[in-house]
Amino acid sequence: MAAGPDVDRVAAAVADGPPALRFPYDATVLVAKPLRTERLVLRPLEASDAADVYEYQRLPEVIRYLPWPERDRTEGYAHTAKRAAGRVLAADGDFVFFAAVLPGTPATDDSTRDRIIGDFMIRTSSVLHAQLELGWVLHPDFQGRGYAREAAQALLDFTFETLNPHRVQAFLDARNGASAALCERLGMRREATILEEQYNDGEWQDTAIYGVLRREWAAARG
Repeated sequence: MAAGPDVDRVAAAVADGPPALRFPYDATVLVAKPLRTERLVLRPLEASDAADVYEYQRLPEVIRYLPWPERDRTEGYAHTAKRAAGRVLAADGDFVFFAAVLPGTPATDDSTRDRIIGDFMIRTSSVLHAQLELGWVLHPDFQGRGYAREAAQALLDFTFETLNPHRVQAFLDARNGASAALCERLGMRREATILEEQYNDGEWQDTAIYGVLRREWAAARG
């Protein structure tokens, strides 16, 4: 009798070996040597990026799908500084945010700098089980042009190649169809929907969970 899919999956998981995250990882090295895609530069977020970040952080259509409250400019700048302070991945909950820089487009507060059109996150879900989380937000004016896919794919590849997680996952507002479609284009599967997990904006909201295993990513990338 042929092995069932569960048996095959267990055998493949055994072949993958035990958790082997390459931690600690200090993303400061990416300040001088950022990740580059066809059109974007991805480097650690800086507190000085706050003006560009606030341009999308303040928009109702953006925060609708994020667990962010409405912030005034002072609060928004402080929030960016807090996120920019994360540079080292070593323990559960550690995070690094990457600014998505669009070369040739001037920043909103300084025409001599390139504009930040979004930010992308790596967060440690579990060191013990080698699980990392990705997240992203992009200014609506730059959506629909493939920037999110370009940046997210580069960050997913970097995550598996450099940090060696067993699994990468994403958690998103289940109403966010654009992010769900992006997860699927990245090769992630929808694994669960947590009903009414969070109370935001005066209502209970569902959370969708997407995930991809290292061997699945490797097979897809050839």
